[in-house]
Amino acid sequence: MIFFTMKVALMVAAGKGQRMGSDKLWLELDGLPLVGHTWRHLDQAASVDQVVLVVRNESRASFEALGGRLGLRKPYTFVDGGAERQDSVWAGLQACPSDTQWVAIQDAARPCTSSALIDACFQAAERHGAVVAAHRVADTLKRVDDGDRIEETVNREGLWAVQTPQVFSMELIVRALNRVRSDGRVFTDDTAACEHAGIPVWVVESAQPNPKVTYPSDLPFVSWLLAKEKG
Repeated sequence: MIFFTMKVALMVAAGKGQRMGSDKLWLELDGLPLVGHTWRHLDQAASVDQVVLVVRNESRASFEALGGRLGLRKPYTFVDGGAERQDSVWAGLQACPSDTQWVAIQDAARPCTSSALIDACFQAAERHGAVVAAHRVADTLKRVDDGDRIEETVNREGLWAVQTPQVFSMELIVRALNRVRSDGRVFTDDTAACEHAGIPVWVVESAQPNPKVTYPSDLPFVSWLLAKEKG
């Protein structure tokens, strides 16, 4: 007997890009809006069965038009975001099909996340229950005071910079967010919600660059990566 395991990619696209100074998701990069590249990679991942997009209500028409441009293979649905990121994630989880067993939470502003990394995270989640894409910290780290003066060097041994996708069993991430909500806490990272609830999370090392677009200075590198992928 073959059992089907429903895997959903939940793309969080309800932010306002305040640090960018504009709605970064709609900046054109290599022929598509930035968010189009992110959506396309989720659609191409072999492990993803369906995509749930958490968006602002006023941008839904733009997303619907973008979906028509992308030639998508996987079914998708939209849901309105909330006041905080974790509220948007919660709304997305509620919109997942009732038989969803695994969910990958993805930042819309990571357009270079490869389908291979998404698949690797789902595979690791099936072993551990909760995983996050991450890379080892290579730069020297300094702690700086409010006056921009270095206070100390931080030991980078064992430090990782976490990214997305963050993949969880549906039962674990719902339990974690229920705990956070009942405790009145706010986290901008879903693995932090798991930590708060006492749920262990494992890392999946990103073999390729997987940057998030936050500042204008991020764009040239991301554009180069997308062009390199296309080439």
